[in-house]
Amino acid sequence: MTNSKTAAVIGAGFGGLALAIRLQSAGIETTIFEKRDKPGGRAYVYTDDGFTFDAGPTVITDPDCLDQLWTLSGRTMADYVTLLPVAPFYQLCWEDGYRFDYANDQAEIDRQIAAKSPEDVEGYRKFLAYSEDLFREGYEKLGTVPFLNFFSMIKAAPQLMRLESHRSVYSKVSQFIKDDQLRQAFSFHSLLVGGNPFETSSIYGLIHALERRGGVWFAKGGTGALIAGMVKLFEDLGGRLELNAEIDRIEGGEDKVTGVALKDGRRFSFDQIASNADVVHTYRDMMRGTQRGDAKGKALEKKRFSMSLFVIYFGLKTQHPELKHHMVLFGPRYRELIKDIFHTDGLADDFSLYLHAPSVTDDSLAPKGQSAYYVLSPVPNLGTADIDWDVVGPQYRDRILKYINDRYIPGLLDDLVTVRHFTPFDFRDELNAHLGSAFSIEPILTQSAWFRPHNRDDVISNMYIVGAGTHPGAGIPGVVGSAKATAGLMIADAMA
Repeated sequence: MTNSKTAAVIGAGFGGLALAIRLQSAGIETTIFEKRDKPGGRAYVYTDDGFTFDAGPTVITDPDCLDQLWTLSGRTMADYVTLLPVAPFYQLCWEDGYRFDYANDQAEIDRQIAAKSPEDVEGYRKFLAYSEDLFREGYEKLGTVPFLNFFSMIKAAPQLMRLESHRSVYSKVSQFIKDDQLRQAFSFHSLLVGGNPFETSSIYGLIHALERRGGVWFAKGGTGALIAGMVKLFEDLGGRLELNAEIDRIEGGEDKVTGVALKDGRRFSFDQIASNADVVHTYRDMMRGTQRGDAKGKALEKKRFSMSLFVIYFGLKTQHPELKHHMVLFGPRYRELIKDIFHTDGLADDFSLYLHAPSVTDDSLAPKGQSAYYVLSPVPNLGTADIDWDVVGPQYRDRILKYINDRYIPGLLDDLVTVRHFTPFDFRDELNAHLGSAFSIEPILTQSAWFRPHNRDDVISNMYIVGAGTHPGAGIPGVVGSAKATAGLMIADAMA
């Protein structure tokens, strides 16, 4: 293919970068426009007092989906970024002192389950087989296929019905596993992509098989180092990245887009435009004043959106090698807390937390002898709960740090070197996320596959969507999968 076609990608998150790499590899001259001063989107990087903090995703699964981005052009991912294995994948901790090391070791998992609930050893194996089935049908067959019409959904329906995708993740796990804490251990995964385990389609149970097959990894230097490797690959291929380049509007008529106008007054023309920005922001704001933008924006605002997150980044002057890289700290309530997060106007008194301790794996993220962390708490989005995070944020931060100090990292409060936090207001203002949602449209069955915003707009023939708000959804494999689906359409359309 010749370089006669041009494309703009709005947003340099994982989805936007993966799409731009695919387009550039296919010979489409591609420019990425990024609002902020650094690429990454949710995978932004903060540096404070010698500490490096990944802002967002830290769990890398399915490294093959990333590796493909390099092999497209005959390059090798290992020349750009080093992935380190994480073991165990997660340590799951409860307030009664029980801990479960979720590892990629069947004998070790069996041993721990047998010690807790012997009857669940066989149940877990059946759940793993079910998860493998979901993985084949939902991820391998459908994860990178664009659902552009209802017929494509109907074709997939028999298999999805056979796998009881109308059931929730938790209810399917409960079919196989009886112990309450083990049910939590094997159902929390949907929260990693913004889904309520009690309402999200059981198809998201495939995440378990995805991790068991491909492992859990961490990029040396942090997730930001993976973003930097992707940017370098894109630029090595001849692509162009514009930072501090906020889009004011996508220009064009009702059936075709023609270019972008930036907030700084610059304008550019393109043959194709893809948005990795929030889907509501894309249509309602960047396409404001057009019939399509206004109508689609209003329709999207009516959808259910995922919860938000409250994230604290902190550095300590000491090291804690006894911690695991990824830790899930379950609070006193599970079902009730999740109901509060997704459906209650207000902030619960208790919380469940994800604690990220990357210095355990990679000591380059903190000054010598020190350690870097982040902890996140799932919280309601701004449409669910009317909370003034400017007031509540500092108080909530202090409550969480005290909780971790008292239960998991003794001396934390005395050893603090630096701390910052990121609230639902920041998701809204920094990332243009509708309602401060951390994962875009909530992954319930009636908002999955064909029911999500499509990878190519239904009306505007050269307008495309990539990232968490389109098919297949959030998480690194999800948004990188969306890039494969969207790129396939854009490359075919450019050659037509």
